[in-house]
Amino acid sequence: MLSVSRLLTGTVTPGDPLRYGRLTSEVPAHLLHYSLDKKPIVVWNLTRRCNLYCAHCYADATDKPQPGEMTTAEGRRLIDDLADFEVPVLLFSGGEPLLREDLFDLAAYAVGKGIRCVLSTNGTLITPEVAEQIKEAGPSYVGVSLDGVGRVHDKIRGKKGAFDEALQGIRYCRDAGIPVGLRFTVHAMNADELPGIFDLAEQENIPRICVYHLAYAGRGDKMRRFDLEPRQTRAVVDYIFQRSQDLHARGIEKDVLTVDNHADNAYLYMRVQKEQPQRAEEVYRMLRWNGGNQSGIAVSSVDPLGHLHVDQFSWHYSLGDVRERPFAEIWSDTSDPLMRVLKDRKPHLKGRCRVCKWLDVCNGNLRVRAERYFGDFLAPDPACYLTDEEIGIAPGTAAAEEAARWPVPVHDESARSSQLFTTRRRR
Repeated sequence: MLSVSRLLTGTVTPGDPLRYGRLTSEVPAHLLHYSLDKKPIVVWNLTRRCNLYCAHCYADATDKPQPGEMTTAEGRRLIDDLADFEVPVLLFSGGEPLLREDLFDLAAYAVGKGIRCVLSTNGTLITPEVAEQIKEAGPSYVGVSLDGVGRVHDKIRGKKGAFDEALQGIRYCRDAGIPVGLRFTVHAMNADELPGIFDLAEQENIPRICVYHLAYAGRGDKMRRFDLEPRQTRAVVDYIFQRSQDLHARGIEKDVLTVDNHADNAYLYMRVQKEQPQRAEEVYRMLRWNGGNQSGIAVSSVDPLGHLHVDQFSWHYSLGDVRERPFAEIWSDTSDPLMRVLKDRKPHLKGRCRVCKWLDVCNGNLRVRAERYFGDFLAPDPACYLTDEEIGIAPGTAAAEEAARWPVPVHDESARSSQLFTTRRRR
């Protein structure tokens, strides 16, 4: 997760996390990306049930209950374990977590244990009464997923009227005094909706925008053919940077983040080098603290059946069952071959990732994309949009030979242009 707006505009500096010793138990939420001890954020997918059918859903959620989902008592024991391990954030997700009748009980229990809680929802089930229940339970933030404005969102979500319902849910949260933000997963079906998402956040006074790159997991793996080409991804990220700077210049402070493509870290640094060279050193320092991809390090996932994973996109590989072993014991067990590699993956990566000069700020990007694309967990991430020259590969060198063993989407010279993708007129 990259804090685009804060790093580009200088509203966060190395001195901010240092004041708190860079310890996850001490720093404010917006500084967790720069913590020293890297305690894991836990994404707990409470259920696979959902009232929508989203094209890119990594959980492959359905409208039917899944036998064997964790009980309330088991959930409370998990929360006890997470609190003992000093996990900084517990994110309740799904499916649709609001379909779990015990959600508010579990959230309140976690908050009472001193864990920051976040709710990720499609927003369609939020009524004024539900908003009050959310507020009473105590989550610090509610993220509502939008895939576009109007019928584009409805098409991707599989339900007519889903956009209007989600927007109303956002308004109910906002009116109840609950911090709320937008979550937007970008791909070829909706990239030109991004301007409308930024406009909506400004019009509705929504303080946070998280733009997620497509992960090849669940139904998202079937969406691979709709992933953006490198030049398109680059144009999208350019646009996010541009809008973040424009908002700041107009005195409108919004937290803009990108998620799940850590080439963004290097690309942001290159932009700062060009436009604000006096800040380049401090920005690079914070990007190194951020560390790039944190799967298996500072990001984890517990699925509805209690299996622990290195992130929410890697449900095909279980580290263990939290109902049988404490979370901390499983998470700290580096006898597992996947965990052993992820804790220090740089010597094991292949192709462009192996020879990239930005490994300290990217950390090999999203491994599940590499695995789905190449069938190899250590292969290069095909979603990297940086050119060979930018990552330090010169023609005819050993690095070029290594990169050639794992051909990825074309990274041509035209990718250097910062021209914006063509956008539709707002309907």
